[in-house]
Amino acid sequence: MPRYIDITLEKRDIRCVAELLDDLAPRTCEAVWNALPLGEDVYHAKYARNEIYTLVEAFAPEEPGLENPTITPIPGDVMYFTFAPWQLTAKSHGYTSHGAKIDLALFYERNNLLLNPDFGFVPGSVFATIVSGLDEIAAASNDLWRHGAAGERLRFERREGGL
Repeated sequence: MPRYIDITLEKRDIRCVAELLDDLAPRTCEAVWNALPLGEDVYHAKYARNEIYTLVEAFAPEEPGLENPTITPIPGDVMYFTFAPWQLTAKSHGYTSHGAKIDLALFYERNNLLLNPDFGFVPGSVFATIVSGLDEIAAASNDLWRHGAAGERLRFERREGGL
């Protein structure tokens, strides 16, 4: 039976639904599912183009490792990244912590390339795909880009009962 998560921009009250890709990223799906709900401040990517994400403390008893990897996510991809402390030191990004973090990201439009000029390609695990509300979350994400993300949070939580 498919499992679903709600992904919400809390301040804007915009929600989309994503289906977990248990067959393609089983370890990542299980780690995320067991840790939900998760969410913190939202960021709009500087380099990847059409991405919003949040950074949370590591939550898996054992790091799931790379599964279903890509560096060219498509609209609707929901991804998991692990970042070491040295990868999150750029003050220009607005990060306030220098510890290791998990990045939970969603991609809302095409033409993305996960290449960071500071340290190269950044492959991540695609663990879910948006099945409802992509247009709405894309419009809200564009609003974040144009008007700022201050005060906005990106939240991931279990969706009980299917679509």
